[in-house]
This record gives sequence, C-alpha cells and structure tokens, in this order.
Amino acid sequence: MEMDLLRQIENAHVSFSKGQKRIADYVINNYDKAVNLTAAKLGRIVGVSESTVVRFATELGFKGYPGFQKSLEEIVKNKLNSIQRITLTTTRLEEDKILDTVLQSDYENLRFTKEQMDNGDFNRAVDLISGARRIYIAGGRSCEALAQFMAYYLNYIFDNVKLISSNSVTVSLEEIHRINNEDVVVGISFPRYSIDTVRVIEFSRKREAKIIAITDSNASPMIKYSDCKLFAKSDMVSIVDSLAAPLSLINALIAALSIRNKEQVVSSMEVLENIWEDFSVYKDTDFDGHEQL
Repeated sequence: MEMDLLRQIENAHVSFSKGQKRIADYVINNYDKAVNLTAAKLGRIVGVSESTVVRFATELGFKGYPGFQKSLEEIVKNKLNSIQRITLTTTRLEEDKILDTVLQSDYENLRFTKEQMDNGDFNRAVDLISGARRIYIAGGRSCEALAQFMAYYLNYIFDNVKLISSNSVTVSLEEIHRINNEDVVVGISFPRYSIDTVRVIEFSRKREAKIIAITDSNASPMIKYSDCKLFAKSDMVSIVDSLAAPLSLINALIAALSIRNKEQVVSSMEVLENIWEDFSVYKDTDFDGHEQL
C-alpha cells in the first residue's frame, strides 16, 4: 500500500470496534514486536479473539493477516534504528542456535530471491550494462561493500566502470556531473535506504541515464527512477541486514556479463595473468597444498 501502514491505522482508528482499537493501539506503539506475532498471539496480548485480529487486517484492505504482517515488516525494516534492531534480535535469536538461525535465514532469503526474480529484468540489466558508454555503480553505507565487489569484477570485463565511492552527496554528484543518456547507473540500496544513493539515482535520472536498481522491493525509494529493477531479499539478523541474497544476485549479473562479453574477458585476463605472474601476486602451492619455496 502506498500510504504508510501506521498512518493508515491511525486514520481508521475512529471507525474500529473497541477490540480493534486495542489492536491498533498495540501495533502503533509496538510495531517492532507485533511484526513477529501470529494473529492468535497478538489477540491474546491485547485481549481479543484471533478472528478479531484477522478482521482488523481485512478492514485495512488486506486479504488476510499474512498480508498485513508482510506490510508491517516493510515498515519495521525502514523505521527501526540500530538500538531497536539489537533489542529485536535478542528476542528472535537463541544464543546457542545463532549460527543455525542465521544460515537458515540466509538460505530462505536466497530461495525467495530465486523464486521472485524476473528474468526479463535481469536480461535487460545485462543489455544495459553491456551497451553503456560508462557504467557507474552507487551503493552507500552498508551497501558500499556490494558496490565495491561489483565494480572490482566489472573492471575485469569493461574499461569504463566508475565506482561512486563517496557518502557525500556533493562529492558523489561531482563524480557523475558528465553523466548522460548513454550511461547506466547501478544503484544498490537496502533498508535502511541511504539517502545519498537515492539522490545520486535521482540526479542521474534527470540527466536521462539508464537506471538499474538492486534493492529489496517496490517500497524502495529508487524504484520510481529505475528502468530496470532487480529484487533480492534482505532480512534483519542483527544490527545489520543480511546481504547474502543481494551478493548472490550481483554474482549472477557478473557471470552473465562475462559470458556476454567473453572476448573482452579473455583478453583482459591474459594481460592480468602475465602481470600477476611477473609480480608474484599469488603464492603457488604444490599438489599437496604446500607453498612452493
């Protein structure tokens, strides 16, 4: 829904029944806790039946409680600060099961990303990058690592890759002041969305550059500027979001681009292999895995 769910609940508050008002008050004041509650458990906490909770969701325009919960999850991802994330994490993770829980969460994020991927948009992204005069990659704050990874490997394929490395809006825009409609910008942003990255994308759109958004959902502020959107599931695990699925998506893009531009890759790697050998960049090992002296 376009309207912020919490604001929507507040606006509809006067029309709710007595029991639904108790649900509304709890959700507004405790949305970070409500997001993980089943309809039955939420009902027990506020003192209403499970069916009342379900009706509350349907009156807000959802087909059922799962749809309401999913929309609430988007609100939570965007609104929680670091302290709230730590508090929420401690309620979700058992100390002796942290490894299993985090790995399972990453697995589910990867599975969801695979199932929801639009192959048409993926192929469109490969076309746009392959045909661009210049390729800009923007990813601020926690997504900077993803942007650096993508830029590092795209430089093996193309000679026109520019990483927008600054978290300063002014400096970032100075780096792309010559951008035009022959260029492509890959914007990488996940909740909490970096305003600097969004502003770079907005500026690039005004200059008629092609925009590829790598993000989590249509709720992302980059979507309205994008020509091509690639969604990857990112879930809260700790004070940061899991970026396993976004990294896997970027891996797939790099693989597809290397195949599409095979001759350029082979030529580039031949030169690099000679450089690496001449300057002993990598240590050699024998067949037993021991370093050669």
